[in-house]
Amino acid sequence: MAKLKSQRLEWEKAEDITHSLREILLKLDLPHIDPYRIFCFRTQGSKSRSYARIWSFPKIFQTALNIKPAYVIEVLSRHFDKLDHDSKKKVLIHELLHIPKNFSGALLPHRSRSRHLGKLADKLFKEYKKISNS
Repeated sequence: MAKLKSQRLEWEKAEDITHSLREILLKLDLPHIDPYRIFCFRTQGSKSRSYARIWSFPKIFQTALNIKPAYVIEVLSRHFDKLDHDSKKKVLIHELLHIPKNFSGALLPHRSRSRHLGKLADKLFKEYKKISNS
């Protein structure tokens, strides 16, 4: 039986994603998010089925390294890059909604008693489109 060669996971800074996030944040009312503490990367070679993911920077690391809260948004090139422009924006809005109001470095789950992240992402995307087209 032939062994499959595993593809190496590669990361690169994604300035285009950073630009898109900042554009979204200029148009939507998400004042708790510091766009300069969100770092964006594009991944090649991931086996994940996700379009994108957000990574937290837990309080213990912030304290140990004396660093302010931050987040990393990773787009998985294999899936994300195939999306149309609007779908990419919607995915990025979804990832931003994982950031709590106190911008603590923690992450919010997809569902809680009072909110459903997917529905909220749909609502904010419609708002974004309305603002963008006016």
